[in-house]
Amino acid sequence: MLNKQIAVLTIRVLLGLIFFFQGYGKVFKFGLDTVYKNFFQASYSELLPDFILLFSAYFTSLAELIAGFLLIIGFKRDYALYALALVLIIVTFGHGLKDPIWDLSHVMYRTILLVSLLLLPKELDKFSVDFLIKKDK
Repeated sequence: MLNKQIAVLTIRVLLGLIFFFQGYGKVFKFGLDTVYKNFFQASYSELLPDFILLFSAYFTSLAELIAGFLLIIGFKRDYALYALALVLIIVTFGHGLKDPIWDLSHVMYRTILLVSLLLLPKELDKFSVDFLIKKDK
């Protein structure tokens, strides 16, 4: 049982770190306006309306940062996973819209880790804030 608990902890923290640091870079190193202008607007302005690009840039960056952190500590795990699943859908749509044949490797391994956490029983996630809160009740 301990091996399964450690496996879930490893998947959750690893996925959280991947997303957290990606969001951290976008929010604090590049800045949200720069991410929007240099990545979203520069690449997709001819394909999508500006309000969708602005929303996508801010939502994906902040969701990666916040939900990534929540995964690391194990708080509101499922909500964090839902937000990150939406990020992966937005990213996949955007890349597919721009270039129908693109390298999926950076999306697929995150998706596999995310779906694994959604499918594994929550009871195995004992090294988390959610478990500590539930235990105290």
